[in-house]
Amino acid sequence: MTEYTHLEKIRLQKIEELRAEGINPYPTRAERTHTSAQAITSLQMAEDSTSEGSPAQEIRATLAGRIRATRPMGKLVFTHIEDGDGKIQLFMRVNELGQEKVDFFNKYYDIGDFIQAMGVMMRTRTGEATLLVHDFKMLAKAVSPLPAAKDETMEDGTVIRHAALEDPEIRARQRYADLAVNAHIRENFRKRAAIIKALRAFLDDNGFLEVETPILQPLYGGAAARPFITHHNELEQDMYLRISFELYLKRLLVGNLERVYEIGRDFRNEGVSFKHNPEFTQLEFYCAYADYLKVMELTENMIGYVCDTVFGTRKFTFEKEPGKAYDLDFSTPWRRLEMRQGILETSGIDINNHPTAESLFKAIVTKHPHKTPDPHVTRGKLIDFLLGEFLEPTLIQPTFLYNYPRDISPLAKPLPGDPLTVERFEGYAAGFELCNAFTELNDPLDQEQRFLDMQEDYTDDEEEKNPLDEDYLRAMRYGMPPNGGFGMGVDRLTMLLTNNRSIREVLLFPALRKEE
Repeated sequence: MTEYTHLEKIRLQKIEELRAEGINPYPTRAERTHTSAQAITSLQMAEDSTSEGSPAQEIRATLAGRIRATRPMGKLVFTHIEDGDGKIQLFMRVNELGQEKVDFFNKYYDIGDFIQAMGVMMRTRTGEATLLVHDFKMLAKAVSPLPAAKDETMEDGTVIRHAALEDPEIRARQRYADLAVNAHIRENFRKRAAIIKALRAFLDDNGFLEVETPILQPLYGGAAARPFITHHNELEQDMYLRISFELYLKRLLVGNLERVYEIGRDFRNEGVSFKHNPEFTQLEFYCAYADYLKVMELTENMIGYVCDTVFGTRKFTFEKEPGKAYDLDFSTPWRRLEMRQGILETSGIDINNHPTAESLFKAIVTKHPHKTPDPHVTRGKLIDFLLGEFLEPTLIQPTFLYNYPRDISPLAKPLPGDPLTVERFEGYAAGFELCNAFTELNDPLDQEQRFLDMQEDYTDDEEEKNPLDEDYLRAMRYGMPPNGGFGMGVDRLTMLLTNNRSIREVLLFPALRKEE
């Protein structure tokens, strides 16, 4: 049973009184002829088209929105309402409405209520575009005051906001309230939608076909990650929420769909951090007859297109930590850095001098005794350790880090002449990974052996595994064209371009612990 506060009980009483007077506080129908922006634009156009000395064309409008501020002044009331486009002022006075109607508004309407108002557009003495109200009605009575952002209208008409909703925990749990009171948060998600739209437009214009692959899969794959497991009652088998689109998209290359992409949700049963969420939006594409060098060009051009289309610039400021901001430039070409060289420059260790895990482990603990990697992992994971500890934090400007160890890249083609290294790159900016790409392996015999080698390397308690997929191998045996593949977290790209250092800020409903 809900326990109501004193203020909520007052509003509930108003709802009862409205109903007693035959007024539905939640009517079925609403009307609107203009948004706030359209009404203001129509008034401006009417004023601009009016010759000097002539009366301006009358702009009649019906507006609808949430009450954000109200200032009663006896026979007058000034009210600001907000809709999806922004705010606009309502002007109510006895001349048009009568004293009884003005008193009715002051008694029953509160900040947070949704109102419909009909009238004529005008300008106040301060020049503010305003609706002179001829009639109004309640659209939805708010029982609970919004948990923040109370607007106070001063005598001069300025609006001052008090107690803005800033607590990140409340904002994430009550995103509806966050969106209602913080216009810049709404803008973040409009930008996110525009980013996704621009990604689609770029790929569509470059001959890629958007497809959909299964979310529920009988065998997960395409990455090393711990899956979410569910059960299909009719089929009497466990199923997995996908961790990647990769193996399904590459099956389509076998079927002669040469350029394919998907933008959708992936699910990984892993930890939550400033850059990780258990479900996230991923873009993956695969391009026949391309290699990782061609994919580098596609990547920097695609992200450049997004920057130009959505933001009108390729230069951004990203504040990774309070007081620590980076100026990022996504202009092409991005920096290219071989992993071996980058690790040597930042850690002092040349990985090519250490072809075994044992040798590399000894080099790490000798050179950096304060760093202690797991002595039981593969050489590739030790290289990944060096990347995370020493190199990754230095990759501030957009950079392609390329040529990765084979044993952590089971789906990539080997670098000619170097069987321990594969043609893989990751894109970095502001010190964290943005995207990942390969010259994809299309030799079914090599692929099968790599799957088998990985199964032997996994420990019994290892949670992040890349399982052997027999059907994928069968598809490869029909013949797969050489191709380049790419994956990118859309959430991370949005974080960078909108200057949000937490993934929570770019997800409408992030994963949170159950509220006690």
